[in-house]
Amino acid sequence: MQLKGSCHCGGVNFTLDSVHPCPFNLCYCSICRKTAGGGGYAINLGGDFDTLKVEGESFINVYQSKINDPDLGGIKQSPAQRSFCKKCGTALWVWDPRWPELVHPFASAIDSELPKPPEHTHMMLKYKASWVEVNADVQDQKFDAYPKESLAQWHERLGLQD
Repeated sequence: MQLKGSCHCGGVNFTLDSVHPCPFNLCYCSICRKTAGGGGYAINLGGDFDTLKVEGESFINVYQSKINDPDLGGIKQSPAQRSFCKKCGTALWVWDPRWPELVHPFASAIDSELPKPPEHTHMMLKYKASWVEVNADVQDQKFDAYPKESLAQWHERLGLQD
């Protein structure tokens, strides 16, 4: 499925191909919440980085967060690059050099009609803010950290692949 997206001010427009377009994975970590989460979480989709076409690149800035990871020796800069519009602040996508073939646009920046997911995965719940209510349905999965299934595995299990 081809996805079309943009920022709020219209300075950035983009397209990309996605075989994983269902907005199902709600991330409650402080990074997603503070950079893109209107409801206390953010939703990323999966896309093919090689198909990403961007108009308005001069409006894009990249943010790389700091992560406190005792296993890695304390505070480190994340390699994940969060692109956003420097004019209006819209969170656009995340790209990580550890998985260079993938790009994860924020569902909130997508203008295309997205498929409604049959269930949701709520992840990074141990990092959610106290004011955030988790509105999970019975079939939804919840994880304190990362889910057991990848984005691709979730789509495959539910028969939602193109």
